[in-house]
Amino acid sequence: MNIEKARFNMIEQQIRPWDVLDMDILNLLTVVKREAFVPAAYKNLAFMDTQIPLGNGEFMFTPKLEARIVQEVAAKKHENVLEIGAGSGYLAALLAHRARHVTTVEIDPELKAFAEHNLSNYGITNVDVALGNGAQGWSNQGTETPYDVIVISGSLPVLPEAFLKQIKVGGRIFAIVGEQPVMSAILVTRVSDTAFDTVKIFETDVTPLREITKPSHFVF
Repeated sequence: MNIEKARFNMIEQQIRPWDVLDMDILNLLTVVKREAFVPAAYKNLAFMDTQIPLGNGEFMFTPKLEARIVQEVAAKKHENVLEIGAGSGYLAALLAHRARHVTTVEIDPELKAFAEHNLSNYGITNVDVALGNGAQGWSNQGTETPYDVIVISGSLPVLPEAFLKQIKVGGRIFAIVGEQPVMSAILVTRVSDTAFDTVKIFETDVTPLREITKPSHFVF
């Protein structure tokens, strides 16, 4: 397989047609090599429009979804990002190139180790991989310091209110909410101390986060 040709085709045939038109994002996809974060058994699927198995019922998002998330949250060089669901570490790697720092939380010890290994091998130093259940938010080592961007890498029935408390004014949350077979990808922006703007971006269907508890307070 001609890897660079496959990467080019992935960008031109899958990602661009999905409204990922930011040239910085498209260029980033050639800088952070997706195949370096794919399990060895599935290297031949690295550029395919499919979710790649990571074991224990977990999957990598499709390339177009990963690229669209990075474009939608628009992380900036001074911003701190929280990702829930490290997976292979690839999405964290993309976000790390755009942001100051990424904290990614993984509930599965094997996947945590896999993500750490991949990020370390790739020389990415501004990502911390934490072990834990982030389905109700993450307090950043015991503090409640808000984040600028939160990306939830798995679906939720609804968006827990805890996440709303963990972004700064001007901060953005990307989440996929709903039940199979149709879920909505949303971008929530905190516009003031008490107000949030929620935009539905597209419909999709992805694997739910593990160990979700349905919250008593939620936003659609």
